[in-house]
Amino acid sequence: MSRIAESELILNPDGSIYHLHLKPENLAQTIIVVGDPGRVAEISRYFDLVDFKVMNRELCTHTGSIGNKRLTVLSTGMGTDNLDIVINELDAVVNIDLNKREALKEQTSLNIIRLGTAGALQADIAPGDFVVSDYGMGLDGLLYFYKDGKSVMDAELAKAFVRHTGWDGNLPGVYAVKSSERLKNILGNGLTEGITLTASGFYGPQGRELRLPLAFPELNRLIETFNYQGKRISNFEMETSALYGLGKMLGHQTLTICTIVANRVARTYAKDYHSDVERLIKLVLDRVVEL
Repeated sequence: MSRIAESELILNPDGSIYHLHLKPENLAQTIIVVGDPGRVAEISRYFDLVDFKVMNRELCTHTGSIGNKRLTVLSTGMGTDNLDIVINELDAVVNIDLNKREALKEQTSLNIIRLGTAGALQADIAPGDFVVSDYGMGLDGLLYFYKDGKSVMDAELAKAFVRHTGWDGNLPGVYAVKSSERLKNILGNGLTEGITLTASGFYGPQGRELRLPLAFPELNRLIETFNYQGKRISNFEMETSALYGLGKMLGHQTLTICTIVANRVARTYAKDYHSDVERLIKLVLDRVVEL
């Protein structure tokens, strides 16, 4: 691969990657990503040692260890646009020589685990339940900007969804990507599995109507009834499809586990979802040391 131009791979004066402000020595091979910058400290307080901290905008990173296991926890902010920055820059930190601006011959595969909050799309998934995303299905079109995007997609699953919902041609292209089976077996054992829909927004794209009427008011009902080879859509959130798609193209292992804060079918909301998030953090930290 030829030298990557300064305009394409932007570095800070200290040599760190542009948005994340990270260098290779600041990053563990196993990374927990969360949306909220405030949640980073909620996780790293369980570390035995935190030896690196940095923050830029909503991107906050703590790296340390639990016993002999080195871990990084990083906030991404909300949306697949932010994940596009985060995953590409995490990969660049470990797989590009930032001084020479050339891809390394030996590539590193990261474990990237997203802990999030989500809204359930099935009546039997209650607030406080944990859902592991077997697939991330993107309604945002991000992967179609990449040449190799189609190579990691489950095209038949996406086509079945498009047929079932009568997906409008003016909306972005739908894509679906499988999670890491290895991470799912270790971290998601015993949890509810499902297809996670990644929306490009919180209100209209997820069927919420405040003052603006919806163009497709029946979409959530159609989503609820979708079934593909025994797989159903479990929840809505805003990041997983980008994590799975970009991660798989770049050779990384990815998984999302969410705590359910609302049930969109029953119109119920968790009374204290912070305690549920805390339970999820403890569960994943207990299991992540096995990686």
